[in-house]
Amino acid sequence: MPNQTIDSIQTIFQSRLATLEHLLKTAQTHFSDDESFLQKQIAADMLPFGTQIAFTCNQPRNFVLWSEGKPANNLDPEVTALTQAYEHIAKTQTMLVDISVEDQKLAEITRIDLGDSLYLELSGIDYINEFLMPNFYFHLVTAYDILRMAGVPIGKRDYMMHLAPFVKKD
Repeated sequence: MPNQTIDSIQTIFQSRLATLEHLLKTAQTHFSDDESFLQKQIAADMLPFGTQIAFTCNQPRNFVLWSEGKPANNLDPEVTALTQAYEHIAKTQTMLVDISVEDQKLAEITRIDLGDSLYLELSGIDYINEFLMPNFYFHLVTAYDILRMAGVPIGKRDYMMHLAPFVKKD
């Protein structure tokens, strides 16, 4: 029997990764295929757009690995080429396709190593809701904000494109 929580998370990750790909394509067109936009940042102490792509993909990627009982395995954060950026998104989308998680996994305690001998211990559902999803949206929004700051002609419609099938007109 399918798990509605897992199916919902899978759908959210897939649709928002499609948004990330749309933003990347729009930026690619805006910058006429000049890949240097992948290094744009909001502030000097923040990571660049290319890294935001990798970090956005890390969340659903690690969700799949967690569901398979495997350790987290983050992507290379040095995204300096469009082919690499598109590959990160495509491979993450592919990983999400056949995910299968049993209900008991949601209650299982998960350890998340944070570095410097720090870690979290969360139930599976808290791992999803309190760690993965906030991190996913943080990096997706940061990627969007970098492009807006850089003059890419995107708006809320581009960010919320997952709602397009539900839009109606009187």
